[in-house]
Amino acid sequence: MSQTASSPELGMDAAAIQGILDRHGRARSAIIAILQDVQDEVNYLPEGALRYVAEQLDVPVSKVHSLATFYRAFSLEPRGKHVISVCTGTACHVRGAVKILDAIEREIGIQAGETDEQLLFTLETVNCLGACALGPVVVVDGEYHGKMTGAKTVRLVKSLRRDGAEDAG
Repeated sequence: MSQTASSPELGMDAAAIQGILDRHGRARSAIIAILQDVQDEVNYLPEGALRYVAEQLDVPVSKVHSLATFYRAFSLEPRGKHVISVCTGTACHVRGAVKILDAIEREIGIQAGETDEQLLFTLETVNCLGACALGPVVVVDGEYHGKMTGAKTVRLVKSLRRDGAEDAG
């Protein structure tokens, strides 16, 4: 498969995948790290990129696909620039996680498990983040925000939206 830059078949730039493979020495043992790096490039794992990685590492596509679907950290669907995770574990739930989730859903206009059309936000719930003393907890792009309320969360989302508009402008 000789793909050119920005190949629609791959779902990303072929040179970027080559660079990732080279950084990991094209080692089969590094396949999870390779998939993480591919996902970091385009915020998900395009099907074409999975096939290309499999071909380049000489492993079955089914093995690459099974790894990509086994680990929750991987996504086969495009994700937003900002991933928002709301903890719905017991401690967060009793402290108002449902109200926080409702506020975010209203503000963004999507439900948990969805990504907005602009690919700015992906909203998800998690069963526990292990930060119960900080509950309710919202994680945005890996950054923990504790003792959240609906109003604090809406302000956070609005600031992310503003930052996104400034980046685009």
